[in-house]
Amino acid sequence: MDLHTLKPAEGSTKTRKRIGRGQGSGRGGTSTRGHNGAKSRSGYSQKQGFEGGQMPLQRRVPKFGFKNHNRVEYKPINLDTLQELAEKTKAKKVDVELLISNGLAGKKDLVKVLGRGELKAKVEVEVHAFSKSAVEAIEKAGGKAVKFEG
Repeated sequence: MDLHTLKPAEGSTKTRKRIGRGQGSGRGGTSTRGHNGAKSRSGYSQKQGFEGGQMPLQRRVPKFGFKNHNRVEYKPINLDTLQELAEKTKAKKVDVELLISNGLAGKKDLVKVLGRGELKAKVEVEVHAFSKSAVEAIEKAGGKAVKFEG
């Protein structure tokens, strides 16, 4: 056996259909495209969402709602997460850098502390925003809620 004698197994390959090569081929004339219309022409491509002239779905369905481009989105951190972090790091101050280094927030995130769970650790928390219940819980545990400026 040599490389130049290798062939695919018998019956494993088919010869491709040669379209548009004259009447004698049996596939000349319209070249299996049918008669007339855009689909028989070369270079035809249907627009996305085209439904044959019927009003397309994206235009039949009405627009609604609105997106506020001025919305400020915060990364939520709950009290139970802060408790776990305080136990793990033994830190007296939890700030944005500590949250970033522990993978709880991204570099560009604005952080807001929310009041789910309970906080037993006495920590100073310095982030961008707090919910009322979070501030109460932090102060009740003997800590301090400081807004981060910067």
